[in-house]
Parts: sequence; structure tokens; C-alpha cells
Amino acid sequence: MDITLDKTSSTDATIKIKLAEPDYQSQVENKIKDYCKKANLKGFRPGKVPPGLIKKMYGKSILVEEINTILSQNLSDYIKTNELQVLGDPMPNYEKAQTIDWDNQSEFEFEYRVGLAEDFELPLDKNLKVETYTIKVDDKVIDETIENLQQQMGESTNPEVSEEGDNLYGSLKNEEAGVEKDVLISYKLLAKKAAKDFVGKKEGDVVSFDPSKAFDEQNDAASITGVDLADLKKVKSDFEFTVKNINRITPAKVDQDLFDKTFGKDVVKDEKEFRERVKEAVSKNYNQEAEIYEKKAIQDKLIEAANFNLPDQFLKDWLLQSNEGKVTQEDIDKEYDQYAKEMRWSLIKNKITKANDIKAEHHDVVEEAKKLIRSQLAASGMAGEQFESNMDAFADNYLKGENGENYMKVYNQVQENKVLDHVKEQITIKQKEITAKEFRNLPLN
Repeated sequence: MDITLDKTSSTDATIKIKLAEPDYQSQVENKIKDYCKKANLKGFRPGKVPPGLIKKMYGKSILVEEINTILSQNLSDYIKTNELQVLGDPMPNYEKAQTIDWDNQSEFEFEYRVGLAEDFELPLDKNLKVETYTIKVDDKVIDETIENLQQQMGESTNPEVSEEGDNLYGSLKNEEAGVEKDVLISYKLLAKKAAKDFVGKKEGDVVSFDPSKAFDEQNDAASITGVDLADLKKVKSDFEFTVKNINRITPAKVDQDLFDKTFGKDVVKDEKEFRERVKEAVSKNYNQEAEIYEKKAIQDKLIEAANFNLPDQFLKDWLLQSNEGKVTQEDIDKEYDQYAKEMRWSLIKNKITKANDIKAEHHDVVEEAKKLIRSQLAASGMAGEQFESNMDAFADNYLKGENGENYMKVYNQVQENKVLDHVKEQITIKQKEITAKEFRNLPLN
């Protein structure tokens, strides 16, 4: 047997495997003998079928099966022995395989395309700077949050004509952008000038507007239309919104009833305490959002600093082949940049993990699972000391769920957190306080 690696670039290669008769003959003969023992053919006693007859009947399929087994094992061994960092799976050259004459050939050559991870350097030092943010929770944010709570707990009506503050439900259409769907347009999201066009409207009225200018925040324009910001700005014609329904909320009063509905009965006694609890809850949510942003910012900075190539065409071909019938080339081309970004981060994370012997221990996984469960309970309004006595059982049940997939999911998250914690100790983190509006308009958010 002869196995060679032919590298055409730092990320693309072909593995060639040549087989001669001695490489497979004994396995084929042993398989034929095994067939003879098990075959049940008319006219022959069990276990007494002649090898020549078995070879005539099944010889070709046995040969193909055994050679495929030999190829699979030796390809895997070669990759491991030579420590090749293969991305995706080796892809056989099917065109060449189809030219094989299984009836007459005794020597065979097979080829496999492989995509390789390019070696790279990753400088982790204080010269690597990442800007992160804390979100300022001032009186304005607290006031806005309380107003939202008043709206959520308020009384809903459907008047015939819209006024300031009303939400309008209707059909949004723009042929140029390929948009035709029902949406809810919230008055509070609209820019001051555009908001006037949505006042005094009734069922069936049409409002023409430019979404890229109509909303205070560009992300809201993209979310409501379903069109990326970059593409939205290229649309020359106005969008048409046909009113179907008007929704008006009479805000709930800031009283004990609102306190109880928000935080539980008698948890909050007065408005001062209510504002403090709102601030605490908002700060917690903002901190979580800022942590997510920080993780993304660090990942992006490391990807930029590492600056290595991927076998892009190979990976696209492999994704198409391994998901045959499930995705199209168009799907892959559209999603590939995000896939490549995740692949780069995975390679960087693995390099840092290996270089620094970073490991997620079992007790870390259990504690992370408990943290996740506490968060879910709190979101459902069920947080409390009464659940803590059962937290070990909750965590154990969760981690055993989905045939171990939950455990691996939490394990990978813990591992990533440990890698990021290590990185943060090595690089420079510059933290800046900004408003919630400024944070929502950040590119990565």
C-alpha cells in the first residue's frame, strides 16, 4: 500500500492511496470463507458451499466491500499519524472511482480531496485592544421601562381612528424589495416627523413611507421590513402600509396593582422601592447584553489578529455534498461567511485551549447548568429559595437530557467561557459607558 499527500496550497490537498493485490487479498479470501460457512444454497449442505461458487456469485461485492473498509481505516490512520488538521471530511474522487474495472483490475488507485487548517500565530498580549461597554441606567431609562410596564399591564381597545401613541396593524408592501406581509408598527418606534403620517388613520387607509428614514433606530426598520439595512437603503420606492386594525393602550396606573403584577404580591411597597427594583432588573439585563457583546467583540478581534485562510471552495463543496437534498448552492453561498467565521473562531479557541491546557471540569458544568436553570426560573417568575433545595436534581436531570446533548452543550459553553477569561487576562480591555440607545446602534449588537 502506498499513501501520499499532494498539497496544492496551504489549505488544499489530495490524499492518494494505491492498493496492490497483497494489500487486500487475505481479507477478501477470509470473507469468502466466512460466506461459505454461512451460505444456505440449494443442493449444498450448510457450510459446504465451494469457495469458487461463492466467489463467482459474490466475489465483486466482497472485493468492493473489503477495499472500502481498508481505505476507510488507512485514510483515518494516515490523518491521525501525520497529525493533519482536516476540516470537514475527506471527499472521494467519484469520477476516478467510476473508471475502475472491478472484474479485471488487481491494482487500484483512489483519491480524496481534503481541506486543511492553515497554521497561524495568535499574539495574545496587551497590544491587542478590545473596546467593550457598560450601559448607563439613568432616570430616563427607568422612566421608559416603567412606561413599557404600564403599557403591558394597561387596557387595550380598538378605536376607529388612530391617535398619537397608537399601534397600527396592517399589510406592508414593496415590490422592489420583494416585501408583502402583515406587520405591527409601534408609534413609539417612529421618528417624530414620520409619526405624524400614522395619526388620524382608519381601516383601509394607506401610508407611504421610507423605512430607512421613518424609524428612530435603523435596526427597527430592518426588523419590521425583514430587509437588511444595506439592502433597505438601496430601495428607491416607498413602502405602502395598509391599515387593518388600530390598537390603543390605556396605561396602567403606577400603584400597588402594578407593583404586584410586576414583582409579585407585596414584594414592593411603594414607588421608590418599585423604581429601585426596576433599575436592578434593567441593570441585570443590560449587563447580560453587554457580556454577549464583549464576547463577540473579543472573538472578532482574535479572528482579525490571527488572519489565516480556510479552504473555502472545499468547504462549500463539502457542505453541499454532505447536505445533499437539504440545501442548495445558493443557500451555502448566502450563509458561508457566517459559517467560515464560526469555523475560524473554533480553530482559534482550540489552539488557545491546547496551548494553555484549559479544561472544563464536571463541577463547572454542573454549576453552569444550575445558573441556566435559575435564570429560566427567574424569567418565569418562579425564582426563590424553595427551588434551591432541589437544584442538584434539576441540574442532573437537565444534563442527562437529550441523550447527553445537553451536557455537551453546557460543557462547550463552559469551555468557551474559560478560554475567553484567559484571553481577557492577556489583552487590553477598554471599557466605556454609553446609553442604551447608543448600545442598540452598535454594529455587532
